[in-house]
Amino acid sequence: MYEHWQAKFWEIVKEPESAGALKKAATDGALGDWTGILTSVVVKTCESMGWKASARGHKSNLLPVRRSEYLSLDVMAFADGDKKWRFPTAVFELENSEDIDSIAYSLWKILCVRAELRAVFCYCSSPEDRASLVNRLSQQIVKALDLPVRAELKGETLVVVGSRAESATFPYGFFKWWRLDSNTGRFRII
Repeated sequence: MYEHWQAKFWEIVKEPESAGALKKAATDGALGDWTGILTSVVVKTCESMGWKASARGHKSNLLPVRRSEYLSLDVMAFADGDKKWRFPTAVFELENSEDIDSIAYSLWKILCVRAELRAVFCYCSSPEDRASLVNRLSQQIVKALDLPVRAELKGETLVVVGSRAESATFPYGFFKWWRLDSNTGRFRII
């Protein structure tokens, strides 16, 4: 599933109204702008998958309780269906702090949710920091799960790390993607 979602994401993030603004916000370190623009990109990507998304500025009436953010998650997406209380198809956290504990908290939050696709978007200053960040997330959060619990994780979990230093190669060099291998407890670059 993540391959299809990722391909749709690349299409949306390259659109002129998204690409320039997101690149500028990332380069300038404009955290609020980065989060707002990336939220719209993720919501549009979910909608292009045929899902209904809920996020700040994108209120949903899909569930009986109308919210912008369900469970305090930045973006939650639901497949079509007729069930009154459906579970999300995908959940996303868009962490705009470079603080490892804030990013780890975002990963922990999405791992607590049953969904087919879970992803954390975050960024760091240099591209060299990305692999060590993802390794630390694996050690601190994923390895905290007991092996039987980790092995039973359903769905796919991604960590997408942007790097301000790679803004010249936006979006492909800027965003690097890792997918959790629940058997080993490690993220593998994709």
